[in-house]
Amino acid sequence: MDFFPAGHPLTQALTERDYTDLTAVQTEVLDPKARDRDMLVSAQTGSGKTVAYGLAIASTLLGDALTLEPAAEPLALIVAPTRELALQVHRELTWLYQYAGGRVVSCVGGMDPRAEQRMLAKGAHIVVGTPGRLRDHLERGGLRITKLKAVVLDEADEMLDLGFREDLEFILEATPQSRRTLLFSATLPKAIVTMAQRYQRDAWRIAVSAGQQGHADIEYRAVRVAPNEVEHAVVNLLRFIESPTALVFCNTRESVRHLQAILLERGFAAVALSGELSQSERNHALQALRDGRARVCVATDVAARGIDLPNLGLVIHAELPQNAETLQHRSGRTGRAGRKGVSVLLVQLSRRRKAEMLLQAARVQAIWGGAPSADDIRKRDQERLLQSPFVTEDLTEDDMAMAKALLAERTPEDIAAALVRMYRSHLPAAEEVFDPGSGLPAPEPREYREPREPREPRGDKNGLPGQSVWFRLNVGRQKNADPRWLIPMICRQGKITKQEIGAIRIFDRDTRFEIDAAVADRFIAAVRQIAKGDVRIEPLPEGASPAGEASEAHAKPARRPDKPKAPWQGKPGGRPKTKQA
Repeated sequence: MDFFPAGHPLTQALTERDYTDLTAVQTEVLDPKARDRDMLVSAQTGSGKTVAYGLAIASTLLGDALTLEPAAEPLALIVAPTRELALQVHRELTWLYQYAGGRVVSCVGGMDPRAEQRMLAKGAHIVVGTPGRLRDHLERGGLRITKLKAVVLDEADEMLDLGFREDLEFILEATPQSRRTLLFSATLPKAIVTMAQRYQRDAWRIAVSAGQQGHADIEYRAVRVAPNEVEHAVVNLLRFIESPTALVFCNTRESVRHLQAILLERGFAAVALSGELSQSERNHALQALRDGRARVCVATDVAARGIDLPNLGLVIHAELPQNAETLQHRSGRTGRAGRKGVSVLLVQLSRRRKAEMLLQAARVQAIWGGAPSADDIRKRDQERLLQSPFVTEDLTEDDMAMAKALLAERTPEDIAAALVRMYRSHLPAAEEVFDPGSGLPAPEPREYREPREPREPRGDKNGLPGQSVWFRLNVGRQKNADPRWLIPMICRQGKITKQEIGAIRIFDRDTRFEIDAAVADRFIAAVRQIAKGDVRIEPLPEGASPAGEASEAHAKPARRPDKPKAPWQGKPGGRPKTKQA
């Protein structure tokens, strides 16, 4: 091992953890030219940054010695954005410095500050904490930093996003000017560069590109979904991609609550992480994931920052992230420490352009396709059953005796069917989903797209068979039918896009509209699965005219209003309308 000389305490710790090769960022920080210098490092989440800066500060803390002096005032300060990340860093540095006699103390929100003060009073070589709690200990005199040799800002971009700029500046101003300052960040926005210029001296710049390290172990997939099938797609992905732990991202607390409720109803062991939870509730949820009592975590971006879940092989973006940096942070929860991971973006057709821009900005290639179907999942279940210990493990004499007894009473087919039932009994049922993009041409680049012509009926003027199929909806002008809310509802129930809808004609008691013949069968199958409610869609009866009754045949086309109206808004009245959608 060439990390440190033979017999070095860090070499012993790394060997015990099966470190045979360093990651790119770990190799870069050990460059002889970087020794004892400030560092500005950009590397993706999951690239081994914690061990990297643990190795980088070793020469500063140990010098030429093999063990540290008895713990007194801290020599290094590590600042992390969240409690979970700080505790994770505490665990990593504890094993890394165990043979060097290192004592690591954590100071984070949600813990008893008096207990932390007692730990600090006993002495520490390295203190790891969150910005607010570290500042509090500094102001109260519990954290003494006159002998501090190094400060590390971990996930600096996240700390600025979370509003910790003032706390970080306070900490950096309070620490000795002679310290080393190591700044680690997944991205380098202008605010980070400005902070580096202000608080670092002749910093050694390290940039580990996404292609080199950040996404090497992550497979990206983009899954097309209909607007009302996002939850079904999440269910099928969790069933199809077998991962001990999965993380599903939503953009709001309400979405987290809703999706967790759906997953629990389907039989998944799911927990939620959002800003409304107390620290005790967060701890309980994370512990359930770590000890295997829960398999799925549904979370917002802020709530999931800094958490490191064991065996996390799948990240699902139920709602698209706001920007490429968030996509990288989310996806970086998986594919860590050399393990493979999968990151799946659920993309409604109306959001495809944004998804493509996100992937391009993040410089990753995604495999596009539809959500796994129920048939796909059944085939995968069969493969897993054949590889299950139920089937592959060696049988004992008692097992063989019971098997012979069963065969004397039942046929082999009956016994196999019982085994299948037993295997499936604990698995959530797969959902029937449609791929709304199958068979559709790829969208043209926006800069070459021609202005859209006004939509005309796809059949002839009398609605005779042509390129479309006509349907009837039992809501008309008397219930304030309006294209602004009818079109999204038709797309949602029929799992189609608005480009596949032709003319819409609104009458007193019903609405008639045409659907592209190429998707008509799929549309019919989709609406038949919808539970019968107040709004019903059915094919126009044979012989019925899309033009309606004679008294309505000359209805004027209706303009789309600027704002949508729900069925209960406004007052009925006036002549029937014909709308060219």
